[in-house]
Amino acid sequence: MFTVIFGRPGCPFCVRAVQIAEKLTADRDDFEFRYVDMHAEGISKADLEKTVGAPVLTVPQIFVDEKHIGGCTEFEAYARANLGLYA
Repeated sequence: MFTVIFGRPGCPFCVRAVQIAEKLTADRDDFEFRYVDMHAEGISKADLEKTVGAPVLTVPQIFVDEKHIGGCTEFEAYARANLGLYA
């Protein structure tokens, strides 16, 4: 299972999403993630909208196995419901 987190520096929700992903990496053998710093990579919300297929108003934007999950709150709910997250 591969997760990509698109975020920005200084974003508390991005930090929380990475913390969740780090915990899942430690707890599961089948979980890996990559954090993409949108600012450093020159990626805009408009660029993400093309991939998501809907307006992107907030960061982070998170994909699990190329499926758009949403932001941090949605990712945490997904991880609790499907990946055994108990944090």
